[in-house]
Amino acid sequence: MTDLRIKHIVIAGGGTAGWMAAAAFAKVLGGDCTIRLVESEEIGTVRVGEGTVPHLKLFNDLLGIDDVEFIRNTSGTFKLGVQFNDWARLGDSYIHGFGSIGHDISLLPFHQFWIKARQRGVAEDIGAYSINTVAAPRGKFMPSATDVPKDSPLANIAYAYHFDAGLYARFLRRYAEQRGVRRSEGKIARVELRPDDGFVAALHLESGERIAGDLFIDCSGFRGLLIEQALHTGFDDCSHWLPCDRAIAVGCERTGPPTPYTRATARPAGWQWRIPLQHRTGNGHVYCSAHMSDDEATAVLLANLDGAPLGEPHRLRFTTGMRKQAWNRNVVALGLAAGFLEPLESTSIYMIQSGIARLLEMFPQRDFSPVLVDRYNARSRFEYERIRDFLILHYHATERDDTPFWNTCRTMSIPAQLDEYIRLFRDSGRFYRDGEEMFSTPSWVQVMLGQRIMPRGYHPLVDQMPEHDLAGFMASVGQVVNTCVEAMPMHQAFIDRVCPAMETA
Repeated sequence: MTDLRIKHIVIAGGGTAGWMAAAAFAKVLGGDCTIRLVESEEIGTVRVGEGTVPHLKLFNDLLGIDDVEFIRNTSGTFKLGVQFNDWARLGDSYIHGFGSIGHDISLLPFHQFWIKARQRGVAEDIGAYSINTVAAPRGKFMPSATDVPKDSPLANIAYAYHFDAGLYARFLRRYAEQRGVRRSEGKIARVELRPDDGFVAALHLESGERIAGDLFIDCSGFRGLLIEQALHTGFDDCSHWLPCDRAIAVGCERTGPPTPYTRATARPAGWQWRIPLQHRTGNGHVYCSAHMSDDEATAVLLANLDGAPLGEPHRLRFTTGMRKQAWNRNVVALGLAAGFLEPLESTSIYMIQSGIARLLEMFPQRDFSPVLVDRYNARSRFEYERIRDFLILHYHATERDDTPFWNTCRTMSIPAQLDEYIRLFRDSGRFYRDGEEMFSTPSWVQVMLGQRIMPRGYHPLVDQMPEHDLAGFMASVGQVVNTCVEAMPMHQAFIDRVCPAMETA
């Protein structure tokens, strides 16, 4: 009987994607196959401050890495959400907080009651009813408490992380190598394809070494060395919906305690991120080159830093979109090699994590069943398209007309499903999550309201609550949230006590 088991995995490229894949494969597959990672220090990576979504905790749990170990090794901080400034109108500010909003009743989400209460003038802004969105601007943070009732907001605090991407890759490298992953230093000079079926047979390094494998993971970044340059997979461009195609990144000195949230501030032709770490603050300006020059974008970034810049700004060029197939023959692309949807909602690392989990779930044999490949690609495309639409929402749902860039975003056509989401929400505040899409109902609700999409009506079952009880319900939920936030420690104090950074370089 022919042994069809995968015996040799080769990862092309390091960085966050490569070492996340190596660490996960080493942990899950153990000694069932060899894992080889090829990278070159000459190519290097950009050490930026990185933001995530709460899903990364599941990945760390899989590896057996707890929060304390992770934060200390990556100079990290905690993240309760993203603050958006100047997006719908100049002067506007709202927070997309992780976790739930208020208290659902029966079959109806809390925001349906809030809509009616807001129309009656007995409700505050929606952000007043979520522990994350109240705690974040006050600089408060704690993980979920285990000594409080299960229905307390303190028992269900959703959070993510900010961390140094370079330190994270270094941390995962140590983890992976301790579990048998072999690293090879060198540049890939040529990709050898099998003449009979066009599958990748081996990588040839500039040193002359030939590295053969059964399954190849492309983590070579935008170049897509295997998935595109060797296999010519093709790319679906979505820059007509997400027009930003440049980014400039630079760290700056810390000038105060790190905020437990990412800041995304709209600029004349894009937006600027601010990600607080323990030893510095990461900053970047994402912009559209059709509406702003590189020099202008650099000037905007440097004029809006909290502290003195640390080094020279690093410029990046990209095209938003995705490969036509993330898995082609015996190559699976992860990270930037698979596609890029810009960092507005910190989804890049999530999509690496999701791709790894999906591959392990559908782990193939050496005959590479096309049924598995097709299923993997279909799920990958679904995920990219749903995240893509969530990002488009931020740009399109705006009232800004002060620059040509925002005029273009406001008036552009949008994908049909996103248009349906907006029309349904504007009509009666309803949102129906599409299967297993990444962002939950509270996320869509917060962003649509934050972008000034105010529903005209609400679900008729809300009227089952007597009018005189509605104001009391809103006040009660708001009071519970405020009481819980008062009990939380300051973010900086929590870090100092539990997980101060091990490295500051």
